[in-house]
Amino acid sequence: MSSAMKSVAVMRHVESEGPGYFATFLARHEIPWRLIALDRGNALPVSANDHSGLVFMGGPMSVNDDLPWIRHALHLIRQAVVEGVPVLGHCLGGQLMAKALGAEITRNAVAELGWGRVTLAQGAVAREWFGDLAAFDAFHWHGETFAIPGAANLILSSPHCVNQAFAMGPHLALQCHIEMTEDMVRDWATTNADEVAAASASPAVLSAEQMCMRLPERLAALQKVADSVYGKWIGQLKK
Repeated sequence: MSSAMKSVAVMRHVESEGPGYFATFLARHEIPWRLIALDRGNALPVSANDHSGLVFMGGPMSVNDDLPWIRHALHLIRQAVVEGVPVLGHCLGGQLMAKALGAEITRNAVAELGWGRVTLAQGAVAREWFGDLAAFDAFHWHGETFAIPGAANLILSSPHCVNQAFAMGPHLALQCHIEMTEDMVRDWATTNADEVAAASASPAVLSAEQMCMRLPERLAALQKVADSVYGKWIGQLKK
């Protein structure tokens, strides 16, 4: 990869929800990237064109909250779409993308916390991102859900949350998490014990113990999926 290539900007909203496996993937493919830690007061990019792609990670806040950086983030996403700079959103990041593109973010019927099956939509767009997979186990941590923007294609669903991912050209929004590492799973499962307990009546919430079972096997399978998705995404980075 050319050293002259613009970097990918990775927006982090809280320290515990960093790029995880995505950072490993970028390093393996020699893609330059820059962490923009909003949780430490870093400023969002002024222009989407300063970077080859924009990535928005997760976070405990809602995109409907009155936070000072959200309006700027929505503007940046809309600018990136107009300019053809690929955008990738994980969970909160996917919700930011949906809101920027005119779709609503609302409370999901139940919380989804932990591992859960997602299924691929029929059609060419889903296959472009996920290959011939019919379904896989993703990691979830959300209480809200996005609607699908008018120009986008729904490509993933789960039994408890219909809208798990949408794609629109080079842009991909995920409600679920494919960037997980073993440290991240164990950290979220233990430090968010109160949240897990409060949502334990949901059929889509696992206990901390259940979340941490068979982690090497589960993560190996998830990272294989992530390789396909991230590989498609970096192939469209703006030069």
